[in-house]
Amino acid sequence: MRSLWNIVRFTRDLWPLYVAIIVCSVVTAATGLAVPFIIGRATDAVTGAVSGGTTTDAAIRTVIWLAVAFLVAELASTLVSNIGGWYGDVMSNRMRQILSVRYFEKLLNLPQSWFDVELTGTIVSRLNRSITEVTTFAKTFSNSFASMLITTFAVLVISAWYAWPLALLLLIIFPVYIWLTALTSKKWQTLEGEKNTEVDLAGGRFAEVIGQIRVVKSFVRERSELGLFARRFRATDATTRAQSTHWHLMDVLRRGALNAVFFGIYLIIFTRTVRGQFTIGEMVLLIQLMGMARQPVMSMSWVIDAAQHAIAGSRDYFRVMDTPIDARRLVAVDVATGDVVEKEAATGTVVADDVPADADAARRALDPVEGAPVIDMRDVTFAYEQGDDVLHAVSFSVARGEKVALVGESGGGKSTIVSLLLGLFPPSSGTIDIAGHDIAEIPLEQLRRSIGVVFQDASLFSGTIEENIAYGRPGATDEQIREAARRANADRFIDSFPDGYATIIGERGLRLSGGQRQRIAVARAILKDAPLLILDEATSALDTKAERNVQAGLDELMAGRTSLIIAHRLSTIAGVDRIVTLEDGRVDEIGTPAELAVSGGIYAQLLALQETGSTKQLAKFGISG
Repeated sequence: MRSLWNIVRFTRDLWPLYVAIIVCSVVTAATGLAVPFIIGRATDAVTGAVSGGTTTDAAIRTVIWLAVAFLVAELASTLVSNIGGWYGDVMSNRMRQILSVRYFEKLLNLPQSWFDVELTGTIVSRLNRSITEVTTFAKTFSNSFASMLITTFAVLVISAWYAWPLALLLLIIFPVYIWLTALTSKKWQTLEGEKNTEVDLAGGRFAEVIGQIRVVKSFVRERSELGLFARRFRATDATTRAQSTHWHLMDVLRRGALNAVFFGIYLIIFTRTVRGQFTIGEMVLLIQLMGMARQPVMSMSWVIDAAQHAIAGSRDYFRVMDTPIDARRLVAVDVATGDVVEKEAATGTVVADDVPADADAARRALDPVEGAPVIDMRDVTFAYEQGDDVLHAVSFSVARGEKVALVGESGGGKSTIVSLLLGLFPPSSGTIDIAGHDIAEIPLEQLRRSIGVVFQDASLFSGTIEENIAYGRPGATDEQIREAARRANADRFIDSFPDGYATIIGERGLRLSGGQRQRIAVARAILKDAPLLILDEATSALDTKAERNVQAGLDELMAGRTSLIIAHRLSTIAGVDRIVTLEDGRVDEIGTPAELAVSGGIYAQLLALQETGSTKQLAKFGISG
């Protein structure tokens, strides 16, 4: 029930729609209850005329008016039920909107560590499956449950008026049937959870394979991937068999009890009619009422089945929603208006209702402390989750306008430092200051607006070249976008496309070459114009020609800007002001290229290896000569 309450709590803005649906259900139930009385009365009128108790003309007038009343009741039921259905459709769509937007909102505010252990496809599969099950249940529940309750209560009262044993038998079967149905819930939901796990894993792998289809085909792995996908769903077959066996065995028991009780009910009605205690019309009335009572009981299993699907699905949904966030600021959305705001995570207070798009806003995001270095790491230690420390008491600083390179073996902690500077993870111990401010106290949106990053993977989005360049600066003018592309040495190849800046580049920019993607990423960083630049092996995956083109853009980007560079080519390292070498997550040396070239440390070793052409040893450091 906690899951269902969470659904209600998340969708409390839909109460006007819930009320409208319930009102329509009440009216529909009332018109439905009128029909047995009309038919019963018409039956008595007909039998009275046949037996000679009333005149034919009187009987005809009566049945005509009763037929009109029947028509009015049916038309009212048709109209109101469709109005309720319209409200149900609107409510279902609004609920999907609310749950989907809240889910995406939550994902955007979760810490990076959460995504490191989750498959992207599984996250998407969970969204589609869970929300579909929840909205389906909510729609059917709101459309039918109120009507079922009203009908059941009315039938009980009317039955007690005519014959109390009928009401007694109904009072017995209702709770017994619901109790027998509830007995299936615990085991059923456990099995449903097992099925959902397999389906989510299959969906996650599906998305991963489609996203890397070139790798799958190049390694001829179609057969194995298809087999793995099929096995996931085959595993759900055995679970479904056990689940269905349990459900239907219980259904035999439930419906058997229902059949026995209604046997007693109809026996009472028929015998009393034979004895003259009920008229033929009253018998018809009661038979129809019992049919109306039977339908809610039979529908109860279907409602509970839908509820169990919703509960099982919503558990996965709310497991994500209950995951704690560690952001100092978080993005949120007003689902009624669609407006996106930023809030303090601790208090929920709105602190900004838009995102500054211009470069000046980014520069103002962090007001530098006079004389303080742009980056100042002091005794920083860090470990992922509960694993071994990746960084050990790392200390170094980067002055304003300085270019500093990080050099070390692959896995030595270089990219981890970048993640810490971006606030993706908090340090386990030690402090990090950016522009004289403790990073733990800087609002994340201000911190990240002040940092431009070019990763080894360009990480472009589907859409146009123009949209990708402007991603870090929404609202940039065409002239600003083209100037950024020119400075990134990307304008020539963009202009060579028939659609120019409106060229669709495909998912992750797959229609572009590696060098072209990287130059788009450089243009994106140039347009953002953040005061601090981080280059995380920005050209290490490129060939020499592409690297030259990208490097020209990077040189333009770094001009007059504080830069932290994860080195990949010694030629790039030689042009920096200082080098910080890392070994096993510890700072080994800090100095200028000239100083470290003769120190005998890691950098000197790299120079020696380059001179001897030892590419195998250079690769150990992620370096190419």
